[in-house]
Amino acid sequence: MKLPITIHHARLGATEFKVIRPAGPLLHAVLIDHDRHLDAYLDQDAARRVGGLWALAATSPRALIHLPMRGNQPPSRELPEDTTRRLDLVLLHHSLQFSPARWKDVRSRLGPGRPRTVTLPDSELGSDAAVDHEARHYQENRDLFHQHLHAETLFMTGSAKVFRETARHFLDVARNGPGYVPVHPGCPHFCAELHSNAGILGDAREIHIEYCDEWLS
Repeated sequence: MKLPITIHHARLGATEFKVIRPAGPLLHAVLIDHDRHLDAYLDQDAARRVGGLWALAATSPRALIHLPMRGNQPPSRELPEDTTRRLDLVLLHHSLQFSPARWKDVRSRLGPGRPRTVTLPDSELGSDAAVDHEARHYQENRDLFHQHLHAETLFMTGSAKVFRETARHFLDVARNGPGYVPVHPGCPHFCAELHSNAGILGDAREIHIEYCDEWLS
């Protein structure tokens, strides 16, 4: 998978931060905060690129991966109440130990960035066959997502393993959503989920990921 990105750098005092963003805007992508859970609505292109960036987080432990989307319009159909609480998303490796309280300062210092295209091998894009589902439920499992909310941004912190194994959820939506929705008009709902019972969420809420093909803009 070839993934166009931009690489940015921002300095706060003696510390320089590397920030990776998608090269073009994720126009048809929204992340909505519903208190007890989060909803991500994506078209095919956005789901594919988010899946790629999710996988990239597994191989970029020294970078913040920023997905700007809080200003996007929601899909052009009925959604659960309160779609105004839209968020950006930042993916980061737990070893970075980044404080979300610093994000507004980092974000304000980002310039246009340097374009680059990365190639993600299939081995980095996640496969359910390679997942040890039983091991996820061991008490010793530390490959868990944790979330923080700050400055209208959801921070998704995890290990390389959990990012790599869960990128497939977004790629499944990109691959299967466009073919499913037209032939199921009575229930045009194709989704995946980062579920609390999957053994991947620590201090984190569930994320429902849904394919949408009709948007307000």
